[in-house]
Amino acid sequence: MPQDTFTLRLIAKELNETLRGGKVNRVNQPEKEELALIIYTGKRTLKLTVNANASDCGVYFTADGRENPPVAPNFCMLLRKHLTGAEITDVSLDGFERIVVFRMKCFSDFSETERELRAEIMGKYSNVILTENGTILGALKTTMLDENCKRAVFPGVKYVLPAPQDKVNPADKAALSNLLSSREVTAEFLFRNVAGLAPCTAEQIVSSYRGGDFAAHVYGYIFSDEISPCVAERDGVMTDFFARAAEGAVPFPTLSEAQSYFYNKRRTRKRTESERRRLAAAVNTVKKKAEKRLAQIRDKQRECASCEENRIKGELLTANLYALARGMKSCELTNFYDERGGTLKISLDETLTPSQNAQSYFKRYRKQKRTLEVLAPQEREIAAELDYAESLLAAISSASNAEDLRPLEEELLSAGMLKAPKERAKASEVPYRVYEKDGFTIRAGRNNLQNDRLVRASSPDDIWLHTQKYHSCHTVIETRGKDVTDEVLLFAAGVCARYSDAKGGGKVPVDYCRVKYVKKPPKSKAGFVIYTDYRTVLAEPIEE
Repeated sequence: MPQDTFTLRLIAKELNETLRGGKVNRVNQPEKEELALIIYTGKRTLKLTVNANASDCGVYFTADGRENPPVAPNFCMLLRKHLTGAEITDVSLDGFERIVVFRMKCFSDFSETERELRAEIMGKYSNVILTENGTILGALKTTMLDENCKRAVFPGVKYVLPAPQDKVNPADKAALSNLLSSREVTAEFLFRNVAGLAPCTAEQIVSSYRGGDFAAHVYGYIFSDEISPCVAERDGVMTDFFARAAEGAVPFPTLSEAQSYFYNKRRTRKRTESERRRLAAAVNTVKKKAEKRLAQIRDKQRECASCEENRIKGELLTANLYALARGMKSCELTNFYDERGGTLKISLDETLTPSQNAQSYFKRYRKQKRTLEVLAPQEREIAAELDYAESLLAAISSASNAEDLRPLEEELLSAGMLKAPKERAKASEVPYRVYEKDGFTIRAGRNNLQNDRLVRASSPDDIWLHTQKYHSCHTVIETRGKDVTDEVLLFAAGVCARYSDAKGGGKVPVDYCRVKYVKKPPKSKAGFVIYTDYRTVLAEPIEE
C-alpha cells in the first residue's frame, strides 16, 4: 500500500478538514501496536485508528466494534491522561516526512498547553509519539541510546526527526530539476532517488507523463491537490488503495473512506485466515493422531496376517505326528490344503515334542485371530474418525468468512477438539446458507452439525445433494410438492460443489435423492449418512 509522503500529505489534508476543532473523547489501544481515538467533531463521532504495525501502518477511520483489553497498556493510559478532552487544532505532515502530526490544545483545571501526537508511518519503523514543547512525553515503541545511538525515543528526551534518506526532496525544485534533466527517467530511478515516493506512485507519475519538463511534471504531480481515491482488487482480494485513479480500481468519495474500506476488509480477511489456521491446526492434530493409530493397527494386522498359515501348519503337524520325532529342526509335509498337492516346509523347536510343536502353532493362530478380531472394530472407528476430521478440514477450507467458521468452532468444541475458554458468551446460532432459484429455496449446511440438523428438518420429498467421493456440505432443495427443474437442480449441485474439497476446477459429480432415502447410522459421526435411490449430475461450482 502506498503509505508514502505523497499519499500521507493528502490523507493529512483530509483529516485536517474533518477533525479540526474536534475533541478527543476517549483513547483505546485494542492491539499492541494500534491506537483508537474516539473524536467528536461537533456533528458526529468518529473512530480514528493510528496503526504502527509494520504490515498495516497507517492513519484511517474505522467503524469496527472490537473489544479493548481489560487493562489498558501504559502508553494508552498516558494518552488518556494528556489528551482526553483535547481539541484538535491542526493535522499536517512534518515537512516532507512520513509523519502525520496532530496538534492539540489540551486543558486541565489550572492550565492550557499544546501537545503533538506524531504518527510516524514508516513500515517496520512506524511509531506513535506524544510530545510537548519538543520533548517526548511517551511513545508506543521506545528505544534507548544503547539500542540506537542515532535516535533515542523515550520520555524526557528531545524529539528529533528520523535520519534523512540519501534522496532528493521533491520540494527542492532546483535539486529535482538537476536530478531529472540529464537522463531518461524510469519509475525505478524515481523511487530510488526522490524522497517520499512508493514504487506504485513512481509508476503512476511516469505513466502520466505526456512530454515537456519532466521535473516540473514530478513536482506538479506530487504537490497537486487533485485526488480520485480508489481501491484496487484482484480475483476478489484487495491489493492496494490509491490517491489517484488506477486501472480497474473501485472509486471512493474520499481517501479516508478508501483507506477505511481497504484496512477493514484486510483486517477481516486476516482474522478469518488466522481463525481458519487455528481451527485447521486443531483438526490436523486429531487427524495426525488418528493416522498414527491407524498405521499402528495396520502394522499389527500385517503381523497377524499369517494366522491361517499357522493353523494349517498346526493341523499338518497333528496329522503327521507318527512321522515326526523330538529334536527335528524342520520338516517338509504334504499340504493337503493345496489343490496342486504341493509340500510345506515347517520350522520346529527341537526341544519340543511334535505334539507340542503343533500346539505352539495353534496357540499362535488363536492369539493372532483374537488380535485381528479386536483390531477390526478399532480400525473402523479410527477410519471413521479420520474421515470425520477430513470432512471438517474440507468445511474449514471452503468457509468464506468468519460467519462460516463460527459454527465450525462450535462443532470442534462439542467434539472435544478445542478447549472451551473459561468464560465464553453463548453465541447465537448461525443460519444455514440460503439461496433462491426460480421460486425454490435451497439450503446448505455450514458444518457437520448443521448438516445433520438440515436433514432432520427437511421434508421426506425434498431433494438432498452431496458430492460424490468428496467431502461437502449437505444441500437440500425445498420442493413443497413441486417438480424441481433441471436449472434448479444444477444450481443446487453447484452450491454443493462450491462448498466441497473437490479441487482443480471443472465439473464435479454430485449425487442427489429424496431426503426419505437418506439415513444416519446409529452412533455415527456428525455429518455421516448413507443414502440409496440416487442419481448423479455433473455441476460447475457456483461463484462466491
